[in-house]
Amino acid sequence: MLSIAVRAMAVSLTVATLVVPLWARQPQQVQKTRIVFLGTGAPPPLPDRSGPATAIVVNDTAYLIDLGAGVVRRANEAFLTKHINALEPTKLRVAFLTHLHSDHTVGYPDLIFTPWTIGRRVPLDVYGPRGIKAMTEHLLEAYRVDIDTRTNAMGIQHDFPDGHKVNAHEVTAGVVYRDANVTVTAFPTKHAMESYGYRFDTADRSIVISGDTNPTPETIAACRGCDVLIHEVLRPGRTPSEVGKRFADNYHTSIDQLTELARHAKPGLLIIYHQGATDLEGLFDEFRAKYSGPFVISRDLDVF
Repeated sequence: MLSIAVRAMAVSLTVATLVVPLWARQPQQVQKTRIVFLGTGAPPPLPDRSGPATAIVVNDTAYLIDLGAGVVRRANEAFLTKHINALEPTKLRVAFLTHLHSDHTVGYPDLIFTPWTIGRRVPLDVYGPRGIKAMTEHLLEAYRVDIDTRTNAMGIQHDFPDGHKVNAHEVTAGVVYRDANVTVTAFPTKHAMESYGYRFDTADRSIVISGDTNPTPETIAACRGCDVLIHEVLRPGRTPSEVGKRFADNYHTSIDQLTELARHAKPGLLIIYHQGATDLEGLFDEFRAKYSGPFVISRDLDVF
């Protein structure tokens, strides 16, 4: 049986060009903006899929979206194996959270403390829904003994105590971040708590990432022909519980719903992420039967 990547590339020449990860292309095809999947998993702790975390890398600067389990180690793996310098852990300095569910945030203390212990000297800037400031304050207090020990007169972080600090920003819909590389716009999504998707506009690409959400017109409007739409999909197990089915119906996106949304949003490439399916071949086949546009199912450390 052909692998998902091979079958995806065989759909058409156009799709094939889009599907091949940037690290496998010829140098002249490499874009300034890259998408690196640091974690594509869902809550089940599958060993080959870290928790949800994505990096948009622009001109050697990384912008993280969501901080699932393993985010710093996956970033370092991408630095070491894909030679993406922006993902060297001490360079991770800006992050955006779509919502505050634990599977999207358990890597947050890892991002705060691990890069600091190996040399990061400046505070983080983290953007997210209401509650991110309180979460940040509580995490720093939870690690107070560690912080005080590392910054006392004999501490190994004594000379750069600011590296563990965090500037937490609570966002609303609209432009939430802008620098020389990127403009980031938040839009509301529909999940079990306050949640946002983000659109990243750079000099060469427009990228929209959904986070966890039921289909929304705001997602379609944020994409409106964007270069890349990164969207969740939930493929229920064979016997979902009533509670699980109700939750999925209200707060996640089914295959049928995502194909319909993509037909309206018209992305240049649809990337499916944060899906809990273990049968990726089956997911690919089911999606291909319902959607004719270019799409891929992401895996950890894929680069586009």
